[in-house]
Amino acid sequence: MTPASWYQVGRHALLPEAGHDDVARFDVIAQLNTLLADRLAPAVRATYEQVAAPAWEAKHGRAPANRKEVAEALAHQPAYRAWSLVRRNTMEYRQHTGRALALRQMRKLRDRAREFNDGADTLHLDPQLDIPKYVASVDTHLMPGGYACEVVDGDVCNAASYDSGLFATLGGAGGPWNDAAGRALVAWLARHAPDFLPRTIVDLGCGLGHNTLPLRCAFPSARVVAIDVAAPFLRYGHARARSLGIDDLEFRQEDATHTSLPSGSCDLVFTTMVLHETSHDALRKILSEAKRLLAPGGLTIHLEQPPYRQFDAYEQFMRDWDGRYNNEPFWSALHETDVPSLLRSTGFEAANVFETRCSAPLVRERTQAEGAVVEDFGRAPSWYAIGAWQTAHGNVVKGEYGHGHTPADRS
Repeated sequence: MTPASWYQVGRHALLPEAGHDDVARFDVIAQLNTLLADRLAPAVRATYEQVAAPAWEAKHGRAPANRKEVAEALAHQPAYRAWSLVRRNTMEYRQHTGRALALRQMRKLRDRAREFNDGADTLHLDPQLDIPKYVASVDTHLMPGGYACEVVDGDVCNAASYDSGLFATLGGAGGPWNDAAGRALVAWLARHAPDFLPRTIVDLGCGLGHNTLPLRCAFPSARVVAIDVAAPFLRYGHARARSLGIDDLEFRQEDATHTSLPSGSCDLVFTTMVLHETSHDALRKILSEAKRLLAPGGLTIHLEQPPYRQFDAYEQFMRDWDGRYNNEPFWSALHETDVPSLLRSTGFEAANVFETRCSAPLVRERTQAEGAVVEDFGRAPSWYAIGAWQTAHGNVVKGEYGHGHTPADRS
């Protein structure tokens, strides 16, 4: 499938200004990721099934039993080494391209964010906040300095780099606004809890708010709070939202393990691709914090990559790549963790804990190129999700993976 060109990214006032060469670089990244998925990855599987696994079995008298043994079987295979090399280089190229673009406009982007942020009562930063080590000490996704890096006062550079580079990395699969996970959650709620009308919604680990905005749009009468520890991302995300006409979304610099919101004050507490960037201790605290925040009938739900138990040893090994080579130190551990059991251990009733899938509807955008052609974005991406309902009156119904959940009673 041909990825979308970066020319089709959603435009807003905070997006860095890109020239022809910048767009060409982003489009090369999108094409390389398509090459990895559509041609090189299938070649690795074929090599494993036809060469590496039989050689391992001949030597050991059995097939590889886990991802470590798959790694040993594939370690010297050219197909795997080529796939891994291209993927690593593509990730580095993505960071270099986005950061070079943002750094050239660093002060201009900073000043533009200030125009939207200064005087607003919906952005709350805490310079004294102790940034967790799993954020402060990690160049996550190979991003120099990570999420919290600040080069100048009021910096938004890495946030701008992340925003511009994400569209290329996904080849447009996240839609023009890179908000597919948020739209997937909205679609899941519409299907599974159509009468659920949250009055207070909290996005823990919001980043720059890509996936917060669809919840704001779906529930316009709700109070929506976006929480993160990284000030540059909050500055950028708050300004981005206001530039798109959303001026009542609250951005707060707080630690998701312990927020300032009152107990029982929230109806929906969610994360999107956040838990794998934390730690064992933080994971438990975040789930406990979600439990504390929920009002009766409330929902917590967390969109992530699926746990390794759903895959064979080969697929586990391939999915584990980010933990080995993409600066995701908690990636492997999270996907080995029984998160539903952790939710139950925080106090959620077993019948109210569930696993499911959230799928984003395909986005269609009309462009002016070649006579207003309708362009498709992405492949309707989906996410594994773990969630739990806070005890409320209602009938227990089965979730998609056989676990129950209790719809909220808003009467």
